[in-house]
Amino acid sequence: MAESTHGNGSPPRSHGRSRSDLASNFGADDSILGNSLSSRQLEAFGRKVTATAGHLIGPLGEGGTQQHYQGALGDIHRELRRPLIQRSVFALTQSSPREIVRSTLSVPEIQHRALTFLPDELLANIPEDNSTYSLFQGFQATIPEDEGDRGSHHRRRHGRHGSKGQKLIGAAGDEAEETPNLKTLRSEKTGLDRKLEMMAVRKNMCSSEIREIDNKISNLNTMRKLVLDRLANLEQEELEIEHEIHEVDDKLEILEEELEDAAALAQKSPVSKTAEGEDAEEPDSPGMQASFMSESIYQKLPSPKSKRKRVNRRISMPVLHEHLQPGSKIKELPAHEDVISALDFDAPFGTMVTAALDDTVRVWDLNAGRCMGLLEGHLSSVRCLQVEENIVATGSMDATIRLWDLSKADYVPPIPHDNRVNKAHPENDEDDGECPPSLASMADCPLFTLEAHVAEVTALHFKNNTLVSGSADKTLRQWDLEKGRPVQTLDVLWAAAQASAAITPPGSNHDLSGGGWRHTGRQADASADFVGALQCFDAALACGTADGMVRLWDLRSGSVHRSLVGHTGPVTALQFDDVHLVTGSLDRSIRIWDLRTGGIYDAYAYDNPISSMMFDARRIVAAAGENVIKVYDKTDGRHWDCGPGSSVHETISSTKVEHVRIKDGYMIEGRRDGMVGAWSC
Repeated sequence: MAESTHGNGSPPRSHGRSRSDLASNFGADDSILGNSLSSRQLEAFGRKVTATAGHLIGPLGEGGTQQHYQGALGDIHRELRRPLIQRSVFALTQSSPREIVRSTLSVPEIQHRALTFLPDELLANIPEDNSTYSLFQGFQATIPEDEGDRGSHHRRRHGRHGSKGQKLIGAAGDEAEETPNLKTLRSEKTGLDRKLEMMAVRKNMCSSEIREIDNKISNLNTMRKLVLDRLANLEQEELEIEHEIHEVDDKLEILEEELEDAAALAQKSPVSKTAEGEDAEEPDSPGMQASFMSESIYQKLPSPKSKRKRVNRRISMPVLHEHLQPGSKIKELPAHEDVISALDFDAPFGTMVTAALDDTVRVWDLNAGRCMGLLEGHLSSVRCLQVEENIVATGSMDATIRLWDLSKADYVPPIPHDNRVNKAHPENDEDDGECPPSLASMADCPLFTLEAHVAEVTALHFKNNTLVSGSADKTLRQWDLEKGRPVQTLDVLWAAAQASAAITPPGSNHDLSGGGWRHTGRQADASADFVGALQCFDAALACGTADGMVRLWDLRSGSVHRSLVGHTGPVTALQFDDVHLVTGSLDRSIRIWDLRTGGIYDAYAYDNPISSMMFDARRIVAAAGENVIKVYDKTDGRHWDCGPGSSVHETISSTKVEHVRIKDGYMIEGRRDGMVGAWSC
C-alpha cells in the first residue's frame, strides 16, 4: 500500500522519526556511559526553564499559542526522560572542548585552520608593500644566471660582425638565411629585456636590504642608548653604596676611638684609687719610674689623633666613559679665572688638581664636578704638578716643591643625585665649579717643602720614593722623599760641555755619547722653559730641554747615556713606556722614538707649536695652540679632533687649549680662560 503524502508530495514525518533525528543530533553514543540524572532534578530543571521562558515571553494573548508552547515544552520534557538522551546530554557535559572540536572537524581541517590563522597583532605589524615588483619576480631574480647563457650571449654579440662579413663574401641575394637571423635577434632582444628587468629587480632588492639594515642600525642605536642609561644608573647606585660604606667606616672609626678612650680611662682608675686609699710606692723609686715611663708616657698619654681620611678611593672603577661615543663631553667646569698652567688627575671620575696663573691650586671631585678645596702655601704660581694616588707634588715659580697628602683632607663627598654625563643645562647644578664655604678643608694636607732650586721649577716627576725636578737654574735634582732632601744634582750645561769634547763626527743620525749643546739656527724662544719635560723610572731619566735635545740619563752614575737628536725647537712634553718615547716640541712636531735603537719610529706635525702631550694604551693627545685637542689613534693611524672647538658640538669655542691629560680613555683639558673640560676619548 502506498504511503500517504502531503500536498507537496513529501511523506509525512512520524513522531518516532523525529525522536531518532533528535537523538542523532545530540550525538548519542551507546559506548559512552554515565550516571543518569534523577527525574526529580529534570523536573526541577523543566520548571525553571518554563518559568524563565514565561517571564521573558509574557502573555501571548491567545490561549492556543500558549498551549502550543506548553505542548512543546512537554515534548522536550518527555524526550529528556529517555535514558538514551540522558546519557547523550551527560556525555556532552563531560566532554572537553578539544574532544568536541575533534568530533566535529577532521584532523586535516584542524591543521589547515591552525596554519592559516593569523592573530590581529601579526596582521597589524605587516609592513606596507611599496615595492613595484611582485614576489614571483623577486624569486626569479634570486635564481643565479647560468654561465652557459652568458657565454652564448657573449659569442652571439661578438660573432655578429663575423656573420656579416661572411654574408659579404657569400651570395648577396640569399634571403633564406635572413629569416632565422631575425628570429634569433628578436629572441635575443627578449632575453636581454628580461635580464634588464631582473637587474632592476635585483637593484630594488638591494635597496630594500639597505633600508632594512638602516632600520636595524637605528634600532640598535636606540637600544644602545637605553643600555647606556642603564649603565649610568647602575654606576650611580654603585657610587651611592660606596658612599654609604665610607659613612659606616667613619662611624666604626669613631666608635673604635671611643672604646680606646674608655679602656684607657678604665686602666687609669685603679692607679688613682691606690694612690688615695693605700700606701703606694714612692714616686722616686726605680720600679715606679719604670712603670711610669713605659705605661704613662709611651702608652697612656693622649697623642694627637690623626684626622679621619675623607678622600676615599673608589672600590670599583667606572667604565661609563669607555662606552660613550669618542669625543663626547662628560663635564665642563669653570675652574679658574686665568690661564691654566698645570693639571693632573688620578683616575677617571676621580680627583683632579688644577693650577693657574691666578696663584691658586684647586682640588676637584670629578665625579660630582665640585671643588674640594685649595692647596695654599706657594708664594707664586704653580708651573707643574703630578697626582699619584693620594700624594700631590707641585712645583712653583717660587723655586720650591711642595708635597701634599689628600687623604688628610676634611671633605665629605656629596650624595650623588644624577648620572655623570654632562647635563643639557649645567647651569642648574649648584655644585659645578663652586668651592665649599670652608676653604680650610685642605689645612692638614701639606707634608713638607723641598727647597734647593734657585729658580722656578718647570718640570717634575715622581715614582715611588724618588722625585726628579727640573728648574730654570739649568739643573736637575733627584730627591729622597723619605728623608725630604736632595740626593744629587745634575747640571745640564756641564753634561753638554763634557759631551762636546767627545762629540761624534757631523752627519751622524744620533749621538750615543751625549751630544753637545745644540744650536738649531733659529732664534731661541725666550719664553720657552729650559727644562720642558722629564720622566723617571727607577734609575732611568728622560729629559727634554730648550735646545731640542732629548737626553737619557742614568741616575746611578749621573751621566747622559744617550741623546736623541731630531727636534728643531724646545721640547715641551715627553712620555715613555717599555719600547717607545714620545716627545712634543715647539717645532710643531710629535716624534715617536724607539728606545732600543735610538732612532725615530714615527713622526707627524701640526700647524701650531705643541704645548702639552700625553698618551695611553691607544691614543696620543696633544694641545697644539688650537681650540681642539689633536688625537692620534695608534691602532689605525687616524687623526681627529676632540674638544670644545670640534665640529661635533654646536657651541664653537675660540679659547685655546693649553694642557691635556688622558688616562684609560678619560681626557681632561685646561684652557686659557680657566675652563676645564672632561671628555671621552
